[in-house]
Amino acid sequence: MTVKIGLVGTGTVGGGCIDIIHKHAEDFKRHFGIDIELVRVCSREPEQAAAHGVSDIFTLDYQDIVNDPEIDIVIELVGGTTVAKNIVIDALANNKNVVTANKALMAKFGGEIMALAERRNKEIAFEASVGGGIPIIGPLKHSLIANQIDSVMGIVNGTTNYMLTRMADDGMSYDEALKEAQAKGFAEADPTADVDGLDAAAKIAILASIAFNSRVTIDDVPAEGIRHISPTDLVAAKDMGYCIKLLAHAHRTPEGVDVRVHPTMLPVDHPLASVNGVFNAIYAVGDFVGETMFFGEGAGAGAAASAVMGDVLEVARHIQQGVAPIVGCTCTDELPFVPLDDLRTKYYIRFRVNDRPGVLAAMASVFAKYDVSVHSVMQRGALIDGGVVELVYITHTAREASVRQVLQEIAELPDILQAKPSVIRVED
Repeated sequence: MTVKIGLVGTGTVGGGCIDIIHKHAEDFKRHFGIDIELVRVCSREPEQAAAHGVSDIFTLDYQDIVNDPEIDIVIELVGGTTVAKNIVIDALANNKNVVTANKALMAKFGGEIMALAERRNKEIAFEASVGGGIPIIGPLKHSLIANQIDSVMGIVNGTTNYMLTRMADDGMSYDEALKEAQAKGFAEADPTADVDGLDAAAKIAILASIAFNSRVTIDDVPAEGIRHISPTDLVAAKDMGYCIKLLAHAHRTPEGVDVRVHPTMLPVDHPLASVNGVFNAIYAVGDFVGETMFFGEGAGAGAAASAVMGDVLEVARHIQQGVAPIVGCTCTDELPFVPLDDLRTKYYIRFRVNDRPGVLAAMASVFAKYDVSVHSVMQRGALIDGGVVELVYITHTAREASVRQVLQEIAELPDILQAKPSVIRVED
């Protein structure tokens, strides 16, 4: 039986999928007994189709794919949550299996999409939506299914990881690192989704939903980015035996799901601390398997196309063997969310202040007022022109809401020169 494929989207990842099919289709048949054929390609860019040698099966209208009764699997690679949602919904409604790399779509509408797939008894596969070429969704749904997953934590955005690595290793400013990332093609012209943590929030919403069997959407994930991180923070972290990473957190707690994205100070001996450049890594802890980590390239045509085609081949195998979807939506629990205000962790806080008598005492009284215990306080760098110094506080474990009250009140003191100091949560 030949499984027929329709592809929507011929950009970087779509082009990679076409190339894989052209190069390895015979290998798939010979080695695995999986016979696939790309029968229709849709895009807004005919020249991209021509460049990959598929002009003879090209169409400008995705309806030609989702309505074609011969097509078994639709690959959606247009991105976004508008047209892409229509493509996926229409394909499933027409009894087709779907493979997508669309993290934004699955993080926002995953529940609706998976419910439709279940009603139609079709598969929706989305390995490439998180971690590029790193296999993580498959392992969570299959290899680790015997475990209760207690924690998933990861570096899931290559752009910000590249920028923080350059800032830490070479003393670049945020602006310099961003400019270089854009020049190398790692960052978009509008980098908001990356640098403000929104891309990572979508990915951890997907992972948390699978890991905890409870629906998490991107709207449930508080997200902070890296715009406020400076070389001073990175040097201070290194001096204390830490590094700074933009981490996506998802933890199962007695109170419910703790899910968030923000810069985090990690001990240098943590498995995630050595993940640098554009690489991604996801660290998961199960009650029986213990600690596991999945590492690899998180972006790029080859990595993402590899993950997409892995899903295509798995779904095609099921079609050939007449196997119903093995693992559909697992979000049967409804766990509550732990409010960010209730988070309890350690904090690194850097203030810029006038170097005058009484400043430290005034700040100390505010920390004490809200029951935030200070582990240490130090001055970073030389005295800045005008008698300005940078003070770095490390707290003991404290409640997020209390720390926010401290910051708000200290900001109103006369010798504080930053309305928003640099605040980084510390993970031990």
